[in-house]
Amino acid sequence: MFPERFSNLPEYAFPRLRALLDHHQPGGEVVHMTIGEPKHAFPAWVTQVISENAAGFGKYPPNEGSEGLRTAIADWVQMRFGVPLDPDRQVMALNGTREGLYNACMALVPETVCGEQPLVLIPNPFYQVYMVGAISVGARPVMVPATRATGYLPDYSGLPTDLLNRTAAAYVCSPSNPQGAVASRDYLRDLIGLAEQFDFKIFSDECYSEIYRNDPPAGALDVAREMGADPERVVVFHSLSKRSNLPGLRSGFVAGGPDSIARIKQLRTYAGAPLPLPLQVAAEKVWRDEDHVIENRRLYQEKYAAADAVFGSVQAYQGPEAGFFLWLPVEDGETAALKSWKDTGVRVLPGAYLAREVNGQNPGQGYIRVAMVAPKEEMQQGLIRLRDCIYA
Repeated sequence: MFPERFSNLPEYAFPRLRALLDHHQPGGEVVHMTIGEPKHAFPAWVTQVISENAAGFGKYPPNEGSEGLRTAIADWVQMRFGVPLDPDRQVMALNGTREGLYNACMALVPETVCGEQPLVLIPNPFYQVYMVGAISVGARPVMVPATRATGYLPDYSGLPTDLLNRTAAAYVCSPSNPQGAVASRDYLRDLIGLAEQFDFKIFSDECYSEIYRNDPPAGALDVAREMGADPERVVVFHSLSKRSNLPGLRSGFVAGGPDSIARIKQLRTYAGAPLPLPLQVAAEKVWRDEDHVIENRRLYQEKYAAADAVFGSVQAYQGPEAGFFLWLPVEDGETAALKSWKDTGVRVLPGAYLAREVNGQNPGQGYIRVAMVAPKEEMQQGLIRLRDCIYA
């Protein structure tokens, strides 16, 4: 029998979108702008590295990632954020960061906090694995609005003390999906200070950290180290999916304090699927190469400029600071998505599908999410058609 705690899970966004759109004919040549699946080229040598190491498919891969991969990840964190990590005790390779974001709750959220059901704080809108991870361990997810008024990041410090006293963990996503907001060093410092005060962990989803407009986003690990916070306070997650246009490689990592990583490794022994060795060798080389990342970022910066030019006259438009989504204000997201599809063939996602209604309010209701992953010219034409349809 399906456990009772799973009876109220939100329906995943894309089945809802298909139910909304697919029984209508598109009103023009179809442009897909819903899924955040990168379309820029990944490094051409990746397939050659996999082929050269294909004999590794005949071996069981190491559970926590090969020594070479873990060392490459630790070196990248040192280079990017200035944080030294022990690759043996503070890093674990992931089969995609979704695995780690889910298993962080499984490994690190206790059964009770202060003798009561633990709470997990989640930004709203949110990546839905956060909520499912919390529910899976019997914790109660607490959805905290991440709206224009809060800089599109959750204001956890504004929560009542009785909730914070029961908090086991808080998810934060910076750069944020879907809004493209970046947590400042001050924001992260305040959040880490709050976690120190109320003794909860921070699960920092930083998968979009290498796609940005101007300045590199800060990371939670470097701010925590700068503060002298408990080394176990922060657990961070990164991925090659967006940084390197390799979502199919399924290579990410989790890093944090030695005790946190030991617990996640132990769970992985029983419930995980490590990356095959040839893919680990490829991932090691990808983490060590920055040239393709710089080029990838340049292409997205061109797309930011194109989006600003298309929507610059639209009231309340705010271009993203980072990431590759537009979070466009509309009167109603479902109505706008349906109109765009029926009138133009441009396929976008209602913002409400990425959020949860709390106290009668869904913070995504008045938005659509638009993925800027298509080639620039195709994306630009799609944005123009969308603007002329929705904002004319």
